[in-house]
Parts: sequence; structure tokens; C-alpha cells
Amino acid sequence: MHAVVFAYHDVGVNCLKALLNAGIQVDLVVTHEDDPNENVWFASVAKLCTEKNIPYITPSASELNDLTPKLQALSPDYIFSFYYRHMIPAQILACAKIAALNMHGSLLPKYRGRAPVNWAILHGETETGATLHVMEVKPDAGDIVGQAKVSIGPDETATDVFGKVSEAAVAVINQVLPELLQGKVPRKPNELQKGSYFGGRKPADGQIHWNQSAQQVHNLVRAVAPPYPGAFTEHNGATMILARTSLKGPFPAKLDLRATGIQVVDNRVFGICGDHQAVEVLEWFPASK
Repeated sequence: MHAVVFAYHDVGVNCLKALLNAGIQVDLVVTHEDDPNENVWFASVAKLCTEKNIPYITPSASELNDLTPKLQALSPDYIFSFYYRHMIPAQILACAKIAALNMHGSLLPKYRGRAPVNWAILHGETETGATLHVMEVKPDAGDIVGQAKVSIGPDETATDVFGKVSEAAVAVINQVLPELLQGKVPRKPNELQKGSYFGGRKPADGQIHWNQSAQQVHNLVRAVAPPYPGAFTEHNGATMILARTSLKGPFPAKLDLRATGIQVVDNRVFGICGDHQAVEVLEWFPASK
């Protein structure tokens, strides 16, 4: 079996390794140039390609359509997309002789779209996972090929959960590879009406609104904790990034639970929330750092 792989991030590295270990011939990898303005904390697909002598390219989104003749010439059995960030045009998807398959970091049809792990934590979910699905022009909408669940602990950050999702993605690939190698693609409907779609998140979305509940604030901190841009608030004229919070208590009796915002009591930092509950700030630092 021959494949062309669009890949980035840890999921891209780990799933590409799984394909190679299964004996799939990867004729080309399409990945991204690392953005010098981004906090790159994950493994490099380009580095893996160099180590394995796999040809790779890093086209911009506007250059993807120009790849169609190249992919038609390669005529891959499969096209895979593993955390590749651009939408792949329909004429490229059509170059796959058997199927074009994408790995998504949620339990589809839930959390279609961008930043699925971050959104799941923000909404207080207790589980998420990885889903391999057939690629269509509409994002994350094609039939489900394989799925694996992971738990989300009450204090786990997006990075913690992303590590689990990366492992789940490899488990899904290994689960379906025996059939894919025979040219069979297991399918079940992706029932979009039972799911949800969310767009990308911007750093500005990390602003804490203290009129929300303590649970909502805690979930926001977890969802965007560094190396993501972080949840932030103003305190004494400085913008502070909250990296870790706790709901566990016990909390000092001196706290004024009627006054929302930051309070410092007994050298401990607390955020008082709109439901008259507190979160303890375990780690924070100036945004300027």
C-alpha cells in the first residue's frame, strides 16, 4: 500500500510512525514550516522525514491546489491527514484510490472543527478521544472509521489531555490498519446532528470573566494553560497569566466571597467568582514574561 500523508504536531509524528511500522510505503509527506512566532512545544514531522529519508514539502494553503498533478502522478492508495492545519482541497482528496482519511482529536460528531481538546476541557467534559474518519470537503463530517476514548481528569490541562489523545490516535490507527492494508475501510455514520462544531480560539479568548462560576474559570485555566497562551486577568496594573488553579480548598474564612476578582489572603492568591465560590491560584506570572 502506498500513501501520501499530510501531518503536523505530535499526532502527525506518532501516526506517521505507525504507518511506517505497518509497512505502508509513504511516498510524500506534506507538513508545515514551524512558525517563529508560535510556541512550538511538539515533535517535528519534518525532522522525522529527514531521519527516515521520506520526501516532504511545506506548501502554504494557497499552494495546495498546485499539488494536484503531483499527487495524481503518485496515485496513492490512501491519503492521510494527521493534525495538518490547512483544509485539503477536494481535487487532492480525489487522488486517493481507496480513501482519504483524517485523524481528529475528539469523539466525533462532538467537537468538530478547531482546537477540539481545548474546547472539550472548557466545557467540562470528562472524556474525549481520537477519531479517524473519511475526509470530505465539509470539515470532520465524513463516515467514522475508528475511535478511541480517553478520560479527562478534573485538574488536567489541555497539554495533559493532548498527550492522551496522541496515544489514542495511534491506538485507532493500529486498530484499523489490518483492514486498511486489505483495501477495506470500515465505516459507520458520523451523525452530525448529534454533535457540535467550534471554531479556532485566539489568545484574547483567554480573558477571565470573574462573573462566571468557579468551575467555568477553572476549566478555562486548564483549557488554555501554558504552553497554550494562557488565561489572564488584570491585577495591580499588570496582566497576569494564570497557569494553574484549584477548586479543592479549604479556603480562608477571611475571603470576601461577595467581591469578585483577585484577593490575596495569608500569602495565598484567590479568584472570587460570580457564584460566590473561589478558585485558588497555584501558579501565575506576568504576561510580560
